[in-house]
Amino acid sequence: MQLKPRLSVAGFVDGAWWPPSGDLAAEVPGLAAALADRIGPVWRVAFASQAWTAAGAKLVHRGRVVRLEGFRSQDPHVVHVTGSLMQRLTLLVIPPQTTPAIAERALSAASDQNNATRPEQILEGAGVTHLPAENDVYRWESEGGFTGTRPVAAVSRS
Repeated sequence: MQLKPRLSVAGFVDGAWWPPSGDLAAEVPGLAAALADRIGPVWRVAFASQAWTAAGAKLVHRGRVVRLEGFRSQDPHVVHVTGSLMQRLTLLVIPPQTTPAIAERALSAASDQNNATRPEQILEGAGVTHLPAENDVYRWESEGGFTGTRPVAAVSRS
């Protein structure tokens, strides 16, 4: 994992995470431990439900409950992690099967203080070719409901 400096405000993500697997419940304890100094004990992880192996609604890490909340409308390329200090980090998720050289490029780009690139563009720019598919709900939500085509108005001839 690599994070932007603490007071960075540019961009869509606060850094990147390269989990060893697609099993969120197995990976959250390591993520929570790595982020504890930055945001306090993790109490919530929001994720795209279609991008991870099915996870329960919560798990216990170091005696604390961590809520796992999957959303169909969330960007499949990120997770949102909230800590007890009420700070939230948005992390680019690098697919587990990514090669180390490509993952390093994505980690570096996402953690660059001035990077304001969208998550999927960071991954593509680093050379990641096996991206999780965006679903229609996410695409609709992120584009404000605009699908790229305008309906043709019916013309009444009288």
